[in-house]
Amino acid sequence: MKSTAPIEYHSDTLVIGGGLAGIVTALELIEQGQRVILLDAEGEQQFGGQANDAFGGMLLINTKEQRKNGIHDSPELLLADWLRAAEFAADDIWGQRWAETYAYHCKTDVYDWLLANGIRFFPAVQWVERGNYGNGNSLPRYHIAWGCGRGVVQALAQKLRQHPQRKLLTIRYEHRVTGLIRDSHTNAITGCVGTAQLPCAKASGGETQARAFQVQAKATVVCSGGINGNIDKVREHWSPIYGPFPENILNGVSPAADGAMHDEVLKVGGQVINLGQMWNYAAGIAHPKPKFPRHGLSLIPPRSALWLDAHGNRVGPEPMITGFDTHDLCKRTGHLPGQYTWQVMNWHIAAKELAISGTDENPHFRDKKLLRIIWQTLRGNHKLVQWLVEQCEDVIVADTPTELAEKMRALSNDNRLDSTLLCQSIEQYDAMLQRGDALHNDDQVRKLQQLRQWRSDKLRTAKIQPLLTKKNGPLIAIRERIVSRKSMGGMLTNLHSQVLDHDQQPITGLYAAGEAAGFGGGGISGIRSLEGTFLSNCILNGRRAARAIIAQQAEAARLGDNT
Repeated sequence: MKSTAPIEYHSDTLVIGGGLAGIVTALELIEQGQRVILLDAEGEQQFGGQANDAFGGMLLINTKEQRKNGIHDSPELLLADWLRAAEFAADDIWGQRWAETYAYHCKTDVYDWLLANGIRFFPAVQWVERGNYGNGNSLPRYHIAWGCGRGVVQALAQKLRQHPQRKLLTIRYEHRVTGLIRDSHTNAITGCVGTAQLPCAKASGGETQARAFQVQAKATVVCSGGINGNIDKVREHWSPIYGPFPENILNGVSPAADGAMHDEVLKVGGQVINLGQMWNYAAGIAHPKPKFPRHGLSLIPPRSALWLDAHGNRVGPEPMITGFDTHDLCKRTGHLPGQYTWQVMNWHIAAKELAISGTDENPHFRDKKLLRIIWQTLRGNHKLVQWLVEQCEDVIVADTPTELAEKMRALSNDNRLDSTLLCQSIEQYDAMLQRGDALHNDDQVRKLQQLRQWRSDKLRTAKIQPLLTKKNGPLIAIRERIVSRKSMGGMLTNLHSQVLDHDQQPITGLYAAGEAAGFGGGGISGIRSLEGTFLSNCILNGRRAARAIIAQQAEAARLGDNT
């Protein structure tokens, strides 16, 4: 007779979510002799979560890579930049405290810890999110992990699986948590309930059956990710600062990031805040091989391309250009006609500057091929451009502005594009450049000149050039939309990663880390990230949660011994 009783698990600590934050938390706990059960709603192939698809950039200071690049940084300067960019509200106390903690501890608690676990970084430090008005990173701080995000999370997952204390760890895949257990007498969180998909006993074709389960644990850490894979939740929490909700929005993360655990934390009295603060990108394109509805890729868009609105006008008066303020690019796109844009460039610019954010989209970084990266940087990534031209519906190529305009009108199919305006936008820009360096008078050119002063950007930025140059190949137009990526709000946590209730008191036994916690304090980045603050804060949050759990349980044991 088939059993219908829930499967029961018992452990010291329950970790919900097998992404980077969950893996780090579990690794730290078993290192200290804690029994851990780690539940993941996805299958084993997805273990590691969104980090598997991330480019792998991290905002870090006082590293050997910074020193080798002649960069002299400090926690004080990082914190000043962070607070200026974040524009925290007066009541964002815990977000500010986490930001200060990150500034002063990211070197030891993230960078040094990763080095100790065998993770290395690309030697050139990138300068991203400078701010349109100097309200971003004062210095280059963006470190790209060798192996990209997948290299980081899978190296740590391997450490977890092969740990000398592996017997303390139980990992259960395809176990979806549907609720938290709260003790009716103490109000402490003592575990969870959920539904598991288990292989059928007599099945040979991979069939599964649903089975209820429950976990009893002294501490529970929620590492379930954010809400941005759930477009309905993105719509629900959409901030009007980005304009009306864009019905053409793309989804850059797995639908598994559905925000269901946020609702469960609310049910047990925890605070969930700032869900309207999201880190989306303005340069999204349709994925040529989508894995789920609305699946999009996030471009690292060419800086030398002209960024145009749906009519063919150059966006202005201040030109749109990446590398300075992603938050602003999304705001501006959300208020433009049709809530989409065009970038127009020539083949040479595209090959030199165009990239896609992600692990598999950067195979040389993923596979740690330094010489190939150097060669590609010098020669251009023609293979990527060719792939996009052939496979992506949002990428158009043409020999003349008139031909390009016809194809753009056909793709947009909304009668917005004015062919005359498009041709004028290109011709006016080229005419300004052809007057000579001494007579250049354009804010985009000024920013390009600034970018080329930093050696890493100079290698990745084309020389300033007219678009209509026969030797630099045909024209390319890319239609770009907002792509949903990361939640910057989430469960409100203190510096021990404990979830707080509406009286700002910790809910006994309940912790949160990573994107579920807004990367710390329900929103460590405020309204604007300095970039590279997501993977690194999964590590910082997870390690803090583990330390707090170990300390709390040691104190409980000490008090028990004394009685």
